[in-house]
Amino acid sequence: MIVKAKPIIEYLTDYLDFLEIERGLSSKTQENYSRFLNKFFNWLVDNNFDKLKPEKLNEDHIWKYRVFLSRHVDPTLKKNLKKSTQNYYLIALRSLLEFFVEKKIASLSPSVIKLAKDKSDKEIKFLEINQLEKLLLSPDVKTKIGLRDRVILETLFSTGLRVAELVSLDREQVKINTGVSDLEISIIGKGEKVRTVYFSERVVKWLKLYLDKRNDIDVALFINYKQGIEKSGLPRRLTTKSIEDIVKKYVKISGVSILATPHTLRHSFATDLLSQGVDLRLVQEFLGHKNISTTQIYTHVTNKQLKDVHRKAHSGSRIKN
Repeated sequence: MIVKAKPIIEYLTDYLDFLEIERGLSSKTQENYSRFLNKFFNWLVDNNFDKLKPEKLNEDHIWKYRVFLSRHVDPTLKKNLKKSTQNYYLIALRSLLEFFVEKKIASLSPSVIKLAKDKSDKEIKFLEINQLEKLLLSPDVKTKIGLRDRVILETLFSTGLRVAELVSLDREQVKINTGVSDLEISIIGKGEKVRTVYFSERVVKWLKLYLDKRNDIDVALFINYKQGIEKSGLPRRLTTKSIEDIVKKYVKISGVSILATPHTLRHSFATDLLSQGVDLRLVQEFLGHKNISTTQIYTHVTNKQLKDVHRKAHSGSRIKN
């Protein structure tokens, strides 16, 4: 049964309810989608399409909206929108069309929304094993700060955690039982999605050393050791900025040529799994990606390996001329 439609611009509340109830998205994510979609609604109004119903939306409208985004000047920066920013608006519009499909409201297929291609996009940065080794060995673990930092670096690479997920960890989440060599915990990640995170035997060893030397009662797993902060009563939990600065510090100390960030270690985690032959769907679960398309950005890393394997294993040399 096709639902009788109203003008597109009247669907915002219904759409946000859909994101919350059926997609389970957080209020912050809903707010972002609302902001991006309002750009399209305002465009409709400015072009006298305010009465346009979903079934009347056509590919010409979509094209004209894409042209508008491409030529739109950000009033603050006085520059055209970046291709990546244009894509945020297009993804929100695609999501609205998916809502129409779900609610059996006649409209365009979401597949008609093509994202802008950005020639300036760079390949994701990741560290090779020898670079990772240099980075992980750079903190001075004889000091409490160095030991903490070693654990941070090891944890980022071992788990693939986002930096915000790392700083939110509490001590009680990483209880290490005697005789257990590895660890798995549940976290609430991006989009309020629950996933299991796995700590390797190597990281558990460093975690235990770090926690055994903690003589404070702070709940946070990673805390600030800044002089005087313990007596100040201020929160000691490290911030995302602190973690970024810590990684930047050891990148410089280690002499790694790549300007690595916490997210570079997440990239390294994913590419290492793929290079070891782990299925893309499993990597998606490890990273907490909602869509497999997000995880596919890592597949370029294995392309050369596939080419090398094909050259060696399927060169045709076993077939006689």
